[in-house]
Amino acid sequence: MATCPECDAEIEVDEFDVDKGDQLSCPECGSNLEVTGLSPIELDLAPEDEDDEDDDDDDDLDDEDDLDDEEGEEDDEEDGGDWDE
Repeated sequence: MATCPECDAEIEVDEFDVDKGDQLSCPECGSNLEVTGLSPIELDLAPEDEDDEDDDDDDDLDDEDDLDDEEGEEDDEEDGGDWDE
């Protein structure tokens, strides 16, 4: 058994199934935890990956670009109608 450093919940972790540096989630509060010790099992809050956060921001920008492209296509269709007259 190990204790979540965020909510103090008891977490059942088999010391033979984990290695130091492994990450898991607390079933009570959902915090990302890292195994910092093996005997006894010690858990600490996992460091946040700054790269993952940046990727999320890039995805948001890509979605906005897609919306701009779709709006631009509609404008092109309307302008194209003028040429047929």
